Amino acid sequence: MGFVKPSPQPVEPTAFLKLPLRERVRILSTHWADDGFGTPRALHIMYIVKMLGLCFGVGIRIASATSGTEFTDIGSWYHDIVVHHKLAVWLMLLEVTGLGGAFGPLCGHFRPMIGNIRYWIRPGTVRMAPWGSRVPFTGGDERTWFDVALFAGVLAALVYPLAAQAEPVPGEFLPAGTGPQELVPPHCFLPVLVLMPLMGLRDKVIFLAGRSEQYLPVMLFSALMGSIGGAADFVDLVVVFKIVTCVVWTGAGVSKIGAHFEHVVPPTVSNSPAMPGRVKRLHYRDVPNDLRPSRVAWSMAHIGGTAVEIIIPITLLLTTNATVALIGALCMLAFHLFIASTFPIAVPLEWNVFFGFTAIVLWVGFDPGTYTIVNFSQPVLLVPVLALLAFGPVLGNLRPDLVSFLPSMRQYAGNWASSVWAMKPGVEERLNELPGVENQIDQLQRMIPTPYERDDAEMTLQKALAWRSMHSQGRGLFSLLYAHLADIETRTVREGEFVCNTILGFNVGDGHMHDARLVAAVQKRLSLQPGDLVVVWAESQPVHRRTQRYEVIDAALGVVERGTWKVADCVAEQPWLPNGPVPLNVTWTATGYHRRQTLGADPNRCDATSD
Repeated sequence: MGFVKPSPQPVEPTAFLKLPLRERVRILSTHWADDGFGTPRALHIMYIVKMLGLCFGVGIRIASATSGTEFTDIGSWYHDIVVHHKLAVWLMLLEVTGLGGAFGPLCGHFRPMIGNIRYWIRPGTVRMAPWGSRVPFTGGDERTWFDVALFAGVLAALVYPLAAQAEPVPGEFLPAGTGPQELVPPHCFLPVLVLMPLMGLRDKVIFLAGRSEQYLPVMLFSALMGSIGGAADFVDLVVVFKIVTCVVWTGAGVSKIGAHFEHVVPPTVSNSPAMPGRVKRLHYRDVPNDLRPSRVAWSMAHIGGTAVEIIIPITLLLTTNATVALIGALCMLAFHLFIASTFPIAVPLEWNVFFGFTAIVLWVGFDPGTYTIVNFSQPVLLVPVLALLAFGPVLGNLRPDLVSFLPSMRQYAGNWASSVWAMKPGVEERLNELPGVENQIDQLQRMIPTPYERDDAEMTLQKALAWRSMHSQGRGLFSLLYAHLADIETRTVREGEFVCNTILGFNVGDGHMHDARLVAAVQKRLSLQPGDLVVVWAESQPVHRRTQRYEVIDAALGVVERGTWKVADCVAEQPWLPNGPVPLNVTWTATGYHRRQTLGADPNRCDATSD
């Protein structure tokens, strides 16, 4: 990697673009194993400065300015629960504005580097209502002035508790040995607890972008339990915060059980700017010949990942020993810092550092002998608390079609809904006709400080395809492309997550944001011909099944094929599918549709409709 310029391409771009898609995927996936995305180091420094300065520097400064916490006293940061309160609100505000995990080139925002708010404050842009056909007054896919006003209300609702002066908890209401504590007044959280869910009914993208499944529970319990009338009340509040944190950890750990996650670790480690190349290669069986995960990758995934996220959080939740709590908290801090150090695609850096910081606050700042689930004053209330927090992960793993991968707690599991878009020449340029949209090939040619040449920009975007191919579902998606499109070599092929970023302003790995509904919204605005835009899309694997469900979507015709593939077939193949497509089990085909035909101008060749 260079400091200002990206690392050199493995093949001269002009020659690269003349190669077949399968060969391009092979070259770039092999190159990714050694070099990741090839991002200039200056961008990594920018991300670090943003994370430490904007997230924690400004966040803790806001907390100290509105409470008795001393900004220059680091120890007070994790001894006063108000800092935990304020940081959760501050990070949600950063996420919905686009200055959090969705910021910058590693999330597909090249220039400008911010998406989110630029789209959501503008009428006419595309929105995604989760249940528009079922919930009154939420239908449609176009942002209105009402949506803009509602989004502005969400921003104001988040500023309110940040600006509110914290109120001290009377000393007699604190357990012995607990230092001075302050809390944000409970009523300050009510506006965001009302407006964010309403916003989510109009546009689920904003609700998910704010990491509502993580931060809203903190605010909900702060509002419900923040009126402290005795020492037991304060203990209960801190214990509930511990439960929220442990559910996030264990939910993520459970979701990593299976064949997907070990395929996440190698490409993630390969993207780390600090990881030596020799260590990166240890995570693959035999670079460049065999890019399947090695035993090292399996150990990192399921011992350093799955086991850590299940065993340590459960231990932390049950322990009353200060030494055990300290060791466990430091382990979780190291765990999150390691993930942040790899600069994963979608760069959820602030989220990772916040949860590492939370471990220190809740298990080092507060005596585990006092603040333990055993001392919860009303044990019967733990049942609804746990039921509420576990609802998303449980339902999401059984019926992933009903729940985003974020509330399902599958943040890094590799078991994601995903898509790849294949466009005839000229279609990608037409995406710029959508309000607020500029496709990424154009953005890269305006990059600062080093603009890309067009062929170089094209090759850079195709690195996202290589990244997708290195994950289990990528092999299935590319198999669908080869099975369905006779003209695949003439098409522009894009990773669906990156396309989604340009159309909706945000994506953090949730394929439900770029499924048939988004394709239909694009078609509604562009009136494409059959075959112009074909999207292959896959749902996450349910925990009790060995297959993933897929759809093939033609923008003009809707869903034209449904079926499944076996996950075992995908994980057994190389990213570039040298043995051909994996077996596909077709369960439904639209009348008149035939694979590998080049659909032309006749709109009656298939009568499929989007559902």
